[in-house]
Amino acid sequence: MAGGGSSYQDEDSGTGMISEINVTPLVDVTLVLLIIFMVTAQLIVTRGIKIDTPTTKSGQPVKESPIIVTIDKTKKMLINGQQYKNDEAIKALIKRMVSDNKKIKGSKPLKAIITADKVVPHGEVMHAIDVVKLSGITRFALTTKLPARGK
Repeated sequence: MAGGGSSYQDEDSGTGMISEINVTPLVDVTLVLLIIFMVTAQLIVTRGIKIDTPTTKSGQPVKESPIIVTIDKTKKMLINGQQYKNDEAIKALIKRMVSDNKKIKGSKPLKAIITADKVVPHGEVMHAIDVVKLSGITRFALTTKLPARGK
């Protein structure tokens, strides 16, 4: 068919023209993008809060945790970047997260990561630890930053 005005035909004879769009690749790409956004969203939220953590030489990296407690310069306690009305609201949220985690077969106990600005008094950090422990979390980590190389 040289120079003819033919349209694309299906390989099977008599079936006609292909008029459907294959959406499988579109769905695959959409799901991959959704997963990427879900993973990076938590990092974006926690990096949006300006915290000047104390510097230590003995710190070790901590794996990500679904519970990130932050205390900023103004002594506001935030859970995963969001402020709550009072300690009871925070405890209810964490208790719900602990309960949901226990329902998952083979899951490890949750760990909270507590970050406080270096100007926050020790009592405020202890209060955050107390709230976390009273909510059912037995494992927690305190964040620090390592000194710059060469110092």
